[in-house]
Amino acid sequence: MKIKDSNITIEVTDIEKSILFYESIGFTLKKRWNNHYAQLIAPGIAIGLHPTNESKPQRNSGILSIGFTSEDFEETKKALKQLGINVIERTEEGGDFLHFNDPDGTSLYFIHSKW
Repeated sequence: MKIKDSNITIEVTDIEKSILFYESIGFTLKKRWNNHYAQLIAPGIAIGLHPTNESKPQRNSGILSIGFTSEDFEETKKALKQLGINVIERTEEGGDFLHFNDPDGTSLYFIHSKW
């Protein structure tokens, strides 16, 4: 078996708000199927946004966090704060982290690796 393509699907409560959020942090909308599904891409990752009818998405996939790197970590930190995104900074042996959430609470982070 050979995998041709892949993506991570995230259940969201407001597809418009979620698309705008992911575009604001650097994703590009690849394709949208009305209000049923949207696929956004960034280098090395594709995510799907799937609306849910519930006030809170089902969290039956366990704990999920999606990590990113950027060309300029300090510029990324500044941009996230300018967007009004609540960022929690953390440093550990492996690097510096900027933790934040999408509009539905999905954990996201940028890392500036020390390795």
